[in-house]
Amino acid sequence: MSRITFPARSSGAFGTPISTALMRNMIADATTVGLNWQVQLNRAAAVLQQVLARHANEDGSLLPILHELQDRLGYVPADALAGIADALNLSRAEVHGVITYYHHFRSEPAGRHVLQICRAEACQSMGADALLSHAELRLGCAAHSTTSDGEFSLEPVYCLGLCASSPALMLDGEPHGRVSAHGLDVLIAQARGQK
Repeated sequence: MSRITFPARSSGAFGTPISTALMRNMIADATTVGLNWQVQLNRAAAVLQQVLARHANEDGSLLPILHELQDRLGYVPADALAGIADALNLSRAEVHGVITYYHHFRSEPAGRHVLQICRAEACQSMGADALLSHAELRLGCAAHSTTSDGEFSLEPVYCLGLCASSPALMLDGEPHGRVSAHGLDVLIAQARGQK
């Protein structure tokens, strides 16, 4: 690893001076993130090998493999596609197609809390579109994304099976029916630990 040296002062964005100490802290933070990322990659690779070994002799094992990876890691890492494809004698495109077809699978880690808002017809007719828009504004992120603080992932889903209680949502695996904008605010506050 090469050593990086800096002058005593440097210019940041818009010409703002950055001290050497601040630059060193930024590099230390980036190094820590890099090390944590490497640990996560190593763990994901180990889990992938275990899952592939467990399903090695099963016919039609792609979905069970993807489900187990999602359950154990919280997502299906993009780096795992090649290993899965090789193990099952499939193309990477076939594996990618299955992951992107089913909304259950994530290609990135979810937030600490997962908020799923039903988008099926019954819920739409009872205001799910407005509820989703309210959630986007309240959380500050769009559907299919995670808040900048990593606390919430917002996911539209198609039918939670609560059609008689629409609009419906699921927060961290717990279903909620007949949810209003105010009710959603209460649920988000409770999830954040605020009352």
